[in-house]
Amino acid sequence: MLGVMDFRIEQWRAWAPGLESKDDWRTWCEAPVRVADGQQQPDVSFLPAMQRRRLSRLARMLFQVAWPLAEAYPALPLIFASRHGETPRTLAILNDLARDEPLSPTQFSLSVHNAIIGQWSILRGDTSEMTAVAAAGDGLEHAMLEASMLLGEGAPAVLLVIAEEAPPAVYAPYVDDVPFPYAVALLLTPGDDWHLQLGSGAGQTAAWPHPLNLLRALCCGQPTLVHHWNNRQWIWSHNKA
Repeated sequence: MLGVMDFRIEQWRAWAPGLESKDDWRTWCEAPVRVADGQQQPDVSFLPAMQRRRLSRLARMLFQVAWPLAEAYPALPLIFASRHGETPRTLAILNDLARDEPLSPTQFSLSVHNAIIGQWSILRGDTSEMTAVAAAGDGLEHAMLEASMLLGEGAPAVLLVIAEEAPPAVYAPYVDDVPFPYAVALLLTPGDDWHLQLGSGAGQTAAWPHPLNLLRALCCGQPTLVHHWNNRQWIWSHNKA
């Protein structure tokens, strides 16, 4: 069994279409429903217009939730997790290939999984350690493992962001774990308010993606959260004392 990871969730922010403030999310968490995606764009007006132009919606989602949490830190390690990444950009490149059209070097460079953290590093002027994680249904926990190691090495804080874009329609039969676009940012610091431990054992798949279930635990004061994926059992527990 993996040793217990201890940490403190100092602050959190989240974004989805129509859900931006903490009050919005608290209301959603009390009665979760599938959110209609009207292709709304996250507000990143704090960035200069020329810098915003190259950002995909997935990148804007990350910037919208993460930027305010990072403002107090001139240097802040970042862990970015996404199972599907820039699927709209990737599909556009595949369509160009199918039509024998020349590929856009910009589109290709921004489609790779670590492109978003590269944009973040450039726009923030931050050369701290940054990692992009692509895992399956427990990507949040794998990102937490990366963040926990950084905290254990002495980082005063780590920013963790997990985000998923709505898949293009052609992928809909194969991608069933993104009910709507969302991004969740956690500002993590050393502490023992939260414990995360890995065990084994099969269990029932949750109705909502695990990052959204974590938000529900945060908003509703839920002390324990168990997430099953394959034969892994991740146990989150909050020490209210």
